[in-house]
Formats: sequence, C-alpha cells, structure tokens
Amino acid sequence: MTGSFPARLADGKPPLFVVVSFDGAGDLALWARWRAVAKQVDARMTFFLSGPYLYPSARRTDYKPPYKKPGASDLGWGGDAGAIEARAAVLRQAIAEGHEIGTHANGHFCGTTGVGRWTTAQWTAELQSFDQMVRTGPTLAAGKPVAAPFDPATVKGMRTPCLEGNRPAYRQAMVQRGMLYDASEPGVIAWPKKSGGLWNFPLQSVELAGTGKSTLTMDYNLWFTQTGARTAPIAQAPVLKAQVLATYRQALAKSRANGNPPLFLGNHFNRWNNSVYSDALTSFVAETCKQPDVRCVSNIELVSWLTKYGPPTERSRPAGQ
Repeated sequence: MTGSFPARLADGKPPLFVVVSFDGAGDLALWARWRAVAKQVDARMTFFLSGPYLYPSARRTDYKPPYKKPGASDLGWGGDAGAIEARAAVLRQAIAEGHEIGTHANGHFCGTTGVGRWTTAQWTAELQSFDQMVRTGPTLAAGKPVAAPFDPATVKGMRTPCLEGNRPAYRQAMVQRGMLYDASEPGVIAWPKKSGGLWNFPLQSVELAGTGKSTLTMDYNLWFTQTGARTAPIAQAPVLKAQVLATYRQALAKSRANGNPPLFLGNHFNRWNNSVYSDALTSFVAETCKQPDVRCVSNIELVSWLTKYGPPTERSRPAGQ
C-alpha cells in the first residue's frame, strides 16, 4: 500500500517529501509508539530491520559473518519464540498499514573491525543471511512451520551499520540483489541522484540550531553534537528537545527555500538522552505531516515518485519565474 502524489502542487512546486526512517526496529513498545504517531498524521515510514531480531538465540551460530566467530552480533539475537513471533506480528501489521521494511543488515559491526572492509561477495552473503533470517527465523523459534512476516524480496533499500562500508562494494551487491536505493551516505539537502542503478537517499548535513555546528539528520549524530553522546541531566531535556525541534524546522525551511527537495530524518529505536530525540521527532511529525505542501512518505514511495517524474529542475519553480 503506497500513496500517489502529483508531480506538482498548486503553487507549481513538487510536494515536500519528509522521509522518517528507523534503524534496528526490534523494540515492541517503540513499534507501537511510531505506528501510532504515523497513524495520527497519515504518514508512512521506513523501518530498517536488523535480521537477528527475527532469529532465535539458540540458532545464532547459523550466522557466519566475515572476520567474526559464528553467531557474533553486536546487537544480540531475537530471544525466545514468543518475542520473535511478537515482532513478526508487528511487522505484518506495519506493512498492512503502508510502512516499508528495509534492511539494516545483521550483526551491526562498526569501526575498524566492522563492515568497512567487506567485499562485494561478503556483502552478498550478508544480504543472503538477512533473507534467511526473515524466511526461517520464526519457524526455527516456534519449532513448527510459521509464515515469514514478509517476503524478503520486497526489501529494496538498506542503511548500513553506522553508515559505514565500502560503498562501491556493497552497492554492487545491492544492485545484483535487485535493490533500488541506499540510505547510508551522508549528504546535503538537495534532490536525490541515481548512480550505478541505485538512488542515493542521504542523511543530510544541517546546522544544529543556534550553534553554527554541522550535524547529520540522525538522532545519534544530534546527540553527539549536543552532549558528546553522554546522557545529560534530565532537567536539560526540554531545552535539548527544543533545540532538536528547531533544527528540524530550520531544515524544513531550507528545503522550502530551495524548491522542496526531500528531507530525510533518521532515528533508532531508542530512548537516548532521556528520549530527547524520539520526543523531538514525534513533535516534528505531528506538526509537519499535515501541512498542505508536505507528504510524509516511506523511502520506497519516494522511489516510485522519482521513477515516475524524475528529480525536478526547472519545473520545481513556480509558474512565471
């Protein structure tokens, strides 16, 4: 279920697409929160699922990541049958509501010993492991046949762990798998470009409101820029939230001033820094997604629009200018 959007609005500009996405997508309480937020404003969102959240801990050694011991995972595993089936049920419900499932790969290996040194062949194996976890994890956990929560062939986008990885290497694996976009590379507020068969949907560099400092439109980066990724005293939460909300508003205004290129906002399933980033994003979605020129969409909905109309150039300007 995807929305249909016009090439232009009444003012001659394209819709201002706001794309909200999440990494990990394992916490059931946060699944409930974000589905409810989206429903309130008729938004669709993208959830980059980590494969181990659907795979039983007892079978973790089935996963053999490069340069690691079998069963290694920096984010853990899915737990028991009840936890895995609950996640599978939520995934089915979210897809029925129009949300998109992408992949965040599996073990979430970052830094000097992480995904940065993987080859195309190793990324191909990683994506195959993701597909296997989706297809077989619930059945293995339950000890009886259980339908997969979705067909992994429908997964058309990825965000790499920590935004890392040799981009030509993993993008080649993505193209070979039939994927359509990468949401991993930092960028700026501008119309997306397609290269090598993939759309590049970046997390965007913006100013942290009132500071002159640059940060990315990702909760961890905002947290690092605000407090060095340390949890501030809870009394500071309202001020920090207000700063993040102002940052989002500034980014939206910048888009409007430059022909409405999409705004990409990334979050994790977390409550970092006394929930400053989740709370600020909730407020921004609530106040923004119903604005007349805004459409809050999933990445795959944006792909469909771009495929149909292409990135606007001169046609993004109001008539007569």
